[in-house]
Amino acid sequence: MKNIFNLLLLVGLGTVSYAQVLTNQPTNATITNSNVLLDGSTNFSTESGAQPYVGKGVIIPSVDLVNFQFDLTLADSVTFPTYFDGMLVYNNATGNTLTTGNRSSTATAVTPGYYYFYNPNGASNGNVTAGVWRPVGGGSAKYDVTTTSEVATNTLVGSKQVFAKKGTFTASGSSTSPTAYIPGPITIPASATASVYRVTIYKAGTGTVYDNNVYSYDIATGNLITGSPSISVVYPSGNYDYTVEYIK
Repeated sequence: MKNIFNLLLLVGLGTVSYAQVLTNQPTNATITNSNVLLDGSTNFSTESGAQPYVGKGVIIPSVDLVNFQFDLTLADSVTFPTYFDGMLVYNNATGNTLTTGNRSSTATAVTPGYYYFYNPNGASNGNVTAGVWRPVGGGSAKYDVTTTSEVATNTLVGSKQVFAKKGTFTASGSSTSPTAYIPGPITIPASATASVYRVTIYKAGTGTVYDNNVYSYDIATGNLITGSPSISVVYPSGNYDYTVEYIK
């Protein structure tokens, strides 16, 4: 970790002298004042036996975002005006980010993976920053659909973070409305911007998705009517899994 911070220090010094830094060579004056701040491209060996796929990667600092705190010593409108906007980390914890101390002012559910700090206005709110941690898009899964706790998805709608929860409902075989919810109806946290993004109905382990919208959904009670605006569906009697994706 110390070497990583030493490298970042060298990068910072390079910007003062208007030169760029290459990790595989000395500072290269030919790219001075270009858009490239750090060139980490691999200097492949031409020796006998060298393989073309042997290269180098960048290890992003691994942090616990559940307990992470910012150092706001230099964060101001002159020295460090971005207030960490665009900061990238690898989160190794599961839980909710805290809003006390020098942390983000918005609590976010996080799971292991890459996150960036979104604070486009470059602002601080007292002893916390006004931005929010957002998951970096991509990855093998959009979010964990095995948990009934709130998770942040890799989807943004109008710059708003989409969250998700998983539940199970019981169908009677004679009505479009579920007869029971396990452990209970999924409700969306109340806010002025709360809205439903999508509801997906499926059966875990079967590979079958029955629907990815709903005819009716009450964001306060979590009650839903299965089907679509054109066709109401009466599911055979049994239990079904579903996820609610929403903006809050």
